[in-house]
Amino acid sequence: MQYHPCSILGRKQLRIIPLIGLLLLSILCGDATADDATSTEVAISGAAAASTQEKAPDLELNEAAEQKPAQAQAPAPAPAPAPAQAPAQAPAQAPAPAKGAGTTHVELADVLVDGQLVMQVRGTVSFPAARRADEIEQRIIAVAGDRSIRDTTVVIKDQDERTELFIDDQLMLDLFDTDAALEEISRQLLAETIKARVEEVIAAYRNDRSPEVLLEKGAYALGAVGLAMALILLSWWGSNRLTELLDRRLQRQIKQLEAKSARLVRARSLTRLLHGLSRLVYLGLVVLTLYIAINFILGLFPWTRGTADQLFGLVLDPLTEMGVGALASIPNLIRLVILYLVTRYILDMIRGFFAGIDSGNIKLATFERELAWPTYRIVRFVVVIFALVMAYPYIPGSDSDAFKGISVLLGLVISLGSSSIIGNIIAGYSLIYRRPFKVGDRVKINQIVGEVTDIRVLTTRLRSLKNEEVVIPNTTVLNGEVVNYSTRAQEQGLILHTSVGIGYETPWRQVEAMLKQAAERTGGLMRTPKPFVLQQALGDYAVTYEINAYCNDANNMAQIYSALHRNILDVFNEYGVAIMTPSYVADPDQPKLVPKEQWYTPPATPPAD
Repeated sequence: MQYHPCSILGRKQLRIIPLIGLLLLSILCGDATADDATSTEVAISGAAAASTQEKAPDLELNEAAEQKPAQAQAPAPAPAPAPAQAPAQAPAQAPAPAKGAGTTHVELADVLVDGQLVMQVRGTVSFPAARRADEIEQRIIAVAGDRSIRDTTVVIKDQDERTELFIDDQLMLDLFDTDAALEEISRQLLAETIKARVEEVIAAYRNDRSPEVLLEKGAYALGAVGLAMALILLSWWGSNRLTELLDRRLQRQIKQLEAKSARLVRARSLTRLLHGLSRLVYLGLVVLTLYIAINFILGLFPWTRGTADQLFGLVLDPLTEMGVGALASIPNLIRLVILYLVTRYILDMIRGFFAGIDSGNIKLATFERELAWPTYRIVRFVVVIFALVMAYPYIPGSDSDAFKGISVLLGLVISLGSSSIIGNIIAGYSLIYRRPFKVGDRVKINQIVGEVTDIRVLTTRLRSLKNEEVVIPNTTVLNGEVVNYSTRAQEQGLILHTSVGIGYETPWRQVEAMLKQAAERTGGLMRTPKPFVLQQALGDYAVTYEINAYCNDANNMAQIYSALHRNILDVFNEYGVAIMTPSYVADPDQPKLVPKEQWYTPPATPPAD
């Protein structure tokens, strides 16, 4: 029988085809992007090397300029600098690396005055950027703090290899071509920009420390403190009102929930939880208010403005990093969503296929219907594992050390604690496909006789003859001895047998006839093939006979055995033959027989005629 793909998969499952194409396209694009990035890095590295070689003369010129004495840097009309100024001027002339080094790692440092950025400077191995930035900062602060210097206009003087910036004949800093290359502008334009910035910073430095501004900022600080206290009191009042509102509105529902859950959920515990959440919200508002107030007050004054920036960065930097990481992970999240949808539709398609096998709509020559769902579970496990392996590189944070540590820990826990579970799972599927028994069969496992009620991956469940549920691990079933009474009972019949001991004085032909007659009287035993008798042993005092009869109802073995034993007793009593099982001591004076008139001695009830 042939099936059209649409009839088996359905229109819904066919939607996975464009999703699969989109997923493959995204993966291929990601790989291509990585290849392009690699080739770009190689090209940049080559260009950097070539640029470094080309700019080597500039570097030598800058280094040569660095060796010039400080007195040569001052303009001709300017007076000779004081001896104390000479050491400070020489480091300021130190250049950064050559212009061509922009494609490699460059050491940068910020020049900050009262937390305001003036410029960024470069450094060399002999004169680090941090040291250069610190010296420029100290010179600007020295001029800004000197009230005797009224004219703070920056004077620019161009030299052959550098541009010098002066205030009141005091050198502030030197600019080189390498500094201009950092901003990708000319050296003269960079000097004009930094001139305006230095003048602005000095004016702000003096203004922030004026008595009028300090009094104004102090008033702002007092207002911030008062507002913060008012917000804290308002939060405390709101927290109390919220707690009272929750008690009034939810108390009845909490008590009803406690009654419905048979007191598993305690009303007092839920009330405490709600009160704790209310207090937690209150504490969060208090901490947020204090943080904003402290940061605002510290930012008002120039001496604590840097601390305010650091305090603000403690919260803003992690949030910024998290936001940037979240934005960067959006493409990977899209890939994960597509992979999830593709995996889901594939599983739906596979489930529909095996459901068709289980219902009989789809028939395979060598595949039994009972194996449909176990096979589906195996295929589903393989598909899910394959999807997880594909999804792992796209999980945000999968390349972090914390994620790797958690993966190693989970792997260790699984390897140490799941050996027996994995063994039972393998044994369970081995039992399912080997088919030693099925649900409803009467079996004996490790001397336990019962009916199979359930076959699971980890365990097999039996219902014993006493209506007890017995749970047996599948590893025990696989490694033990299993007797299945139902396998051949339906086709060839199961042989039920029992033994009796009869004295030598009784003819064996009579005994065999009586045993066969008892078997014929027993309901549940098959008439064809006929029962037969075996003489098992010639004992010291008796001959052991075994009656064998066929039965096709393995689940009623106990009842059939009981009926057979009753009929054997009846037949032997009818013919006056004593059963000498289990042992023989001596011949009694009178035969040990039960007269027929005493067969139904009370409380036994004779059958109705």
